[in-house]
Amino acid sequence: MTLLPRLKSKDNCRWDAVALGEVMLRLDPGEGRIRTARQFQVWEGGGEYNVARGLAKTFGLRSAVVTALPRNDLGALVHELILQGGVSDAHILWREADPVGRDNRVGLNFTERGFGPRGALGVSDRAHSAASALRPDEVDWDALFGEEGVRWFHTGGIFSALSESTAETALAAVTAARRHGTIVSYDLNYRASLWAAHPDPEAGRRVNRAIAEQVDVLIGDEYSLAACLGIETPERRSNPCDPAPFAAAAERLMGQLPNLRLLASPLRDPVTASMNRWGACAWANGALTVRAPVEVAILDRVGGGDGFVSGLAFGLMDNRSLDEALALGVTHGALAMTTPGDNAMTSLDEVEALARGGSAAARR
Repeated sequence: MTLLPRLKSKDNCRWDAVALGEVMLRLDPGEGRIRTARQFQVWEGGGEYNVARGLAKTFGLRSAVVTALPRNDLGALVHELILQGGVSDAHILWREADPVGRDNRVGLNFTERGFGPRGALGVSDRAHSAASALRPDEVDWDALFGEEGVRWFHTGGIFSALSESTAETALAAVTAARRHGTIVSYDLNYRASLWAAHPDPEAGRRVNRAIAEQVDVLIGDEYSLAACLGIETPERRSNPCDPAPFAAAAERLMGQLPNLRLLASPLRDPVTASMNRWGACAWANGALTVRAPVEVAILDRVGGGDGFVSGLAFGLMDNRSLDEALALGVTHGALAMTTPGDNAMTSLDEVEALARGGSAAARR
C-alpha cells in the first residue's frame, strides 16, 4: 500500500519542497554562556525553514521558503545565509524596516549548546518581527501550489503561534496546498511561551486542530498531541524513549483526522546535554514502526528534530519504505546534532552510509 498516494511527480512541479515560517538569526556563544559572552557565532535558523534547508543542502532537492524580512543589513544577512543554505529566495516578502526596530525586525535567538549536566538554553528576542506580521492575503497560494507546483509543503506550530495573522496564514497555506494536491506536513512543535501570548486561551488547540485536519504527515509526541489537539491518553512512558504512549495517542488521533496518513516523532532521552539516546517512531496504516534509540554524542542539540523531519520527508518523496525513511530521519537528525548551528553539515552519501550501519571510523 502506497503511504502517500497523492505525492506529485517532480516533473510537474517547480519545487520539491516549500516551507512557511520565520527565519531568525541564531547567536551562538560556542562553548561559553550567554550571560558572559564576548562574541557570538551567527547562524540562520527556524523550525520550519530548517526542514527546507535540510532537503536542499543534504538531499539536493529544489526548496524554497515563504517568509518575510526587513530591508536592512540584518535582513540582508539572513537573506545571504538562506542562499548559502541552497534555499530559493523566490517567495521572500520584503518589508520596510523601522529604523529603531519597533516592528519588521529580524528575530534573534540566543542559544547555548549545553554540556554534560548543563542543559542547552535558548533566549529569544523575536517580538515584532517581519515574519510575525505575515497575512494570508500577501501570498498568491494558488500561483505557488497551482501554477508553479509543489510536491511537499511544510510548516509548523512555532510559526502558527507567533500571532493571530500567522495562524491564519498557516491555515490558508495548508488549505491551498491540499486543494492543489500537495503533500502537507506539520510539526506541532509546541511552545507554551508563544501560545500564552494569545488573548484566547484555547487558540492553540483551535488553530492546531484546524490545521491538522488538512495535513498528510503530522510530527509530534504524545505531549504535543495533548497540548495542541487535546488527545489525552492514560498511558505514561516507562522510560523517556518508550513509544507505547505515542502509539496509544496515535491510534486515537487517526480515527479523528481522516486525511492524516502518517504520525511520526523522534524519541529522545537526554542522559546528559552531551549524550542523548535518540530514535524515532511512526504510526501509519494501523501499525507502529520504531527505530530503536541509540546513544548519540551531542555537540549542539538544536535542529535535531528538524533534521529528522527533512530526512523522513526525503525518504518518503524518494519512495523509500517507512522504515528506511525513519532511518534517514534519525540519522540526519543525529548528524545535525554533531555540528554547530541548527542544520546538518553532511551529504546524502554520509547519511545513507550511517543509516546502513556504517561506523564513525576515520576516512582517508
